[in-house]
Amino acid sequence: MSLPRLTLLMVTLGFCAQSLAAPTRYPLTLENCGLPLTFAKAPDKAVTIGQAGTEMLYELGLGERLAGTSLWFNDVLPRFKAQNDKVERLADNDPSFEAVIGKRPGLVAVQLEWMVGKQGVVGTREQFHDLKIPTYILPSDCEGKDNLVGADGTRLEPFRIDTLYKSVEQLAQIFDVQDRGRQVVDELKARLAKALANVDRNKAKDVSAVFWFSSADLDIDPYVAGRKGIPDFMLNSLGLRNIVASDEEWPTVGWETIAKANPNILVIARMDRRRFPADDYTRKLAFLKSDPVTRNMDAVKNDRIVIIDADAMQASLRMFTGIEELADAADRFNKAP
Repeated sequence: MSLPRLTLLMVTLGFCAQSLAAPTRYPLTLENCGLPLTFAKAPDKAVTIGQAGTEMLYELGLGERLAGTSLWFNDVLPRFKAQNDKVERLADNDPSFEAVIGKRPGLVAVQLEWMVGKQGVVGTREQFHDLKIPTYILPSDCEGKDNLVGADGTRLEPFRIDTLYKSVEQLAQIFDVQDRGRQVVDELKARLAKALANVDRNKAKDVSAVFWFSSADLDIDPYVAGRKGIPDFMLNSLGLRNIVASDEEWPTVGWETIAKANPNILVIARMDRRRFPADDYTRKLAFLKSDPVTRNMDAVKNDRIVIIDADAMQASLRMFTGIEELADAADRFNKAP
């Protein structure tokens, strides 16, 4: 073998070695939302409270480790259906503490801190940890956020995309599948970069928007996205402006106030859960087009309404699809006469 070819081979092998993540060394200790977690080995079984964590584990190829899931906003992504069909759904919304611990999990992965936190609907972290069951809260919902203020918590600082990548990477580390975790994160970063093609044009036109998640009833104020949360990150990334000024994650804002701001785009959540009447996006659309206040908004009259999955408004894998769909819609609206 010639020297140049040998050198090239050595460089290539060296690159490959560097690109492969080292296996997890147990016991593994990591910090999660203010608490240290220690794992003697990769968990044999896990339970998820929240769709985002569930689909992250499926994306990491860990469906066989899941003993139960809960808290679903949308139907499972088609590519995960085969994995999901084998996993028991403990509850469509919040499960009971007994249902979760009854699965004897080695990990409980939690999407939202108000489910398992200081005032957890399901239980506190201490209750789980007293039973030697570690709880992993997705960092996106605790870092830079106070979940004891406001119905869904209040952002102390803007949502950072690296907290979502951190969720994937740490779950991969816990289960010793770091190579797959790195691959997933690299793919997500590439998708985000590709979606940001027309940021400058959106900024120049001062394109504004509002995210409508749901409403406890259609005749009362809607839950909309605050200015520092995940939807606000989506808007800012695309050069769009959120009309809502509250730091709460999902504050209620009156339609009169929204109509006065007259956003260029309305983004509404599509979900399969039916906790509130407005969970049904078709009822959202019917309301917008019939209510005397909302029907006169420019976004409604000109059909500048974007419908995305509810979980795409969360720190989830679907968020990247949501950004792509919003970017495509903004581009179409900008080109429209």
